[in-house]
Amino acid sequence: ATYSALVLVGMHAMMGTPDGVLNHTQSSRNENRYWYNGVESGEIAQGAAIAGHFNVPTILVTGDEAACREARKFLGSECVTVATKRGLARESAELYPFEEVRKALYEGAKRSVAAIPKCKPYRLQLPIKAKKQWLSFDAQNPKGKLMTKEGEIPDMLHILSF
Repeated sequence: ATYSALVLVGMHAMMGTPDGVLNHTQSSRNENRYWYNGVESGEIAQGAAIAGHFNVPTILVTGDEAACREARKFLGSECVTVATKRGLARESAELYPFEEVRKALYEGAKRSVAAIPKCKPYRLQLPIKAKKQWLSFDAQNPKGKLMTKEGEIPDMLHILSF
């Protein structure tokens, strides 16, 4: 609660995002997917929600275009986003020129600090109705078996242990 804001640098879009470079949520091997109160959410929403628990807004998200699009979806237009590349597929991207990215990151950081009063903490309604899907691997399922877990998360401090 003593922080003014959260900055998320070098983020990836959630698992399953077609143009998200290295898209994943928590684990790319297990292909984890999470839904909170019926809304599929990735690491950007998870981090912002934990910060929101402490009344801390997320003011800046950097990553590929898909991660920036996801950040605007969850955090609104006041949260500054800086795209550093454009995803072509999960493992390929068009990188933007270094000098342009460096300047955009610098300018984005300045704009985001100025936006602190306008950014609202991201919060989820409690208790959280949660769902998780992932691939479980063993000798009988070397390609992975799709598993699903559903339940309630009582507060934000337990969101990552679900």
